[in-house]
Amino acid sequence: MSNLVNVPKNGSLANSNSNVNFPTWPSWLDELFNRDLSTVFTSNFNTGITLPKVNIKETADAFLVEMAVPGLKKSDFHLEIDNQELSISTEKKEENEQKEENYTRREFGYSSFKRTFTLPESVNDEEINANYKDGILSIFLPKKEEAKQKPARSIKIS
Repeated sequence: MSNLVNVPKNGSLANSNSNVNFPTWPSWLDELFNRDLSTVFTSNFNTGITLPKVNIKETADAFLVEMAVPGLKKSDFHLEIDNQELSISTEKKEENEQKEENYTRREFGYSSFKRTFTLPESVNDEEINANYKDGILSIFLPKKEEAKQKPARSIKIS
């Protein structure tokens, strides 16, 4: 007999070998409220930027960090290096006001994110540069000379 155990969202333990799966009272309430409220909150209130995903590529000479963040300007970003940590953050405030006959509508929003990465010791933090083009933030992290991969060479046997 298998001893596999499922851990549901509410944290209680349930035997996976059971033929009948009755939801526990807390998990039933969680599912009821989370299902109904999550669509309300995601459709009406959560319109800001989510945490963007990052691609990190290593070459012999450098690391390249790419982050897809469309709809922003170069001036919206703040990049900082402190104690071998690279922080990428942005903050955007938006206001829109429309006036028609007896109707005024004013919408505003705020969105932000911050991603922090610990840099390897091999990165030359004095030569880091960044570029933002077509919604992609690219950060070039060159390696120190001594950390760069040397090409293969033949050794003669004497």
